[in-house]
Amino acid sequence: MNDYIYTLIGWLLFAAHTSLVLGVTFRVIMKRRPVGVSLAWLALIYAIPVLGVATYILFGEVRLGRKRAERARAMYRPHADWINVLVARFPGQQFEVNDQVRPIYELVKARFNMPMLSGNGMALLQQPQDILGAIIEDIERARSSCYMEFYIWHAGGMADEVAHALMAASRRGVDCRLLLDSVGSADFFRSRWPRRMQEAGIKVVEVLPVGAFRVLFERQDLRMHRKLVVIDDDVAYTGSMNLVDPACFKQNAGVGQWVDIMLRIRGPIVPIIWSLFVWDWEMETGERLLEQLEYHPIRCLDNQLKLQLLPSGPFMGGDAISQSLLCAVYQARRRLVLITPYFVPDDPLVAALCSAADRGVEVQLVLPEKNNSRMVNHACNAFFDELLRAGVEIHLYSAGLLHTKCVLVDHQFGLVGTVNLDKRSFWLNFEMTLLIDDGRAMGELLQLADGYLADARPLSWMEWRKRPLRKRLLENLFYLLSPLL
Repeated sequence: MNDYIYTLIGWLLFAAHTSLVLGVTFRVIMKRRPVGVSLAWLALIYAIPVLGVATYILFGEVRLGRKRAERARAMYRPHADWINVLVARFPGQQFEVNDQVRPIYELVKARFNMPMLSGNGMALLQQPQDILGAIIEDIERARSSCYMEFYIWHAGGMADEVAHALMAASRRGVDCRLLLDSVGSADFFRSRWPRRMQEAGIKVVEVLPVGAFRVLFERQDLRMHRKLVVIDDDVAYTGSMNLVDPACFKQNAGVGQWVDIMLRIRGPIVPIIWSLFVWDWEMETGERLLEQLEYHPIRCLDNQLKLQLLPSGPFMGGDAISQSLLCAVYQARRRLVLITPYFVPDDPLVAALCSAADRGVEVQLVLPEKNNSRMVNHACNAFFDELLRAGVEIHLYSAGLLHTKCVLVDHQFGLVGTVNLDKRSFWLNFEMTLLIDDGRAMGELLQLADGYLADARPLSWMEWRKRPLRKRLLENLFYLLSPLL
């Protein structure tokens, strides 16, 4: 009798497992994602059935949660109408978009209703002390609002000075709001700082919180990766730097000090960046701030810098960021510089880079020599052979962990922001990018790139071919998993 029960239980478990595997297989097939992604998931599910199925259930599909999905649908039209009304008030917006920029401009306009605006001023800040010092000074001058959004806020050093400046601003009546990612800022939320800030009147919100119960309803590895500051609807910051003092951040990681940039911006694009913060605030809290802005356009008459904001993330414009990057690569005619800390591209981007090199474009890929993610590093290295053979230059930066993220095309335009050249940034993270159409600003950014190149060593194909077989095996293994990274 016992043998019969055990056999029956065994068959029931087998039937349940088989049904689960087949059900998940059906979902993978019906999602119609890129073929490589679907095949990678199917390989994982059948190679490690129980773990593979569980991993797919947890991470295989984008689930932001019912409330966020409903809010997104309800928010789109009011936000789009607000931007249209605001832009109609801006003077002096009759200008020609550069021919090389136009395909990206039209794509972003169609997907996000984001305008390109002229008459902006922009300062490129490269040193952490300059970046944090400028933010502190602007907070100290704030009269009405300080809105900040970061993936990581890490206490220590000048980051604490920013916190004190923000608390002082709140105490004198400035509306201070802070959006921080739950995972990236986990140490911050475990510290005394959130309570101290809230006691000072700052509204602190943990974005995309994680937890065992939430696994059933929301995907837990979606991240708010934006870096954004807007003060008084007058000045904005964005770029690659989190709210950290690099001298106090991950000093034991063995990769050196993090190297970042931020852009300090004034002009008509500032309220558009402001609108991205209030979109994220409403998405996370349900509170609408849109009607609170009474903006009087500031036009930087001595600078006709044209900027366009490209927000991206799950349910935001589909593959717009990926398509914009591809457009940028295919528009290059003489020189293309790509700077990123994490490089795990998809096949279309690899093909575009090889094509650019084949048609005579000087393609320079600048990466950190040491990375803080060993798995991503192996996956990244798997693409080097094909790129080097096509003539793409790969330069390994050795003066720290190069964390800057930008794509510079000729002397014409650039994409600068928070997006890494990997699938996570393309599809899963909430990101922001600025499209810059201005020769003078591009000259400054190209000088920045040349400075990075001076501190980097070129990697030759012959040198790369001599690496040990063990490394090649690891690279090829993680190459197979790269669609899932």
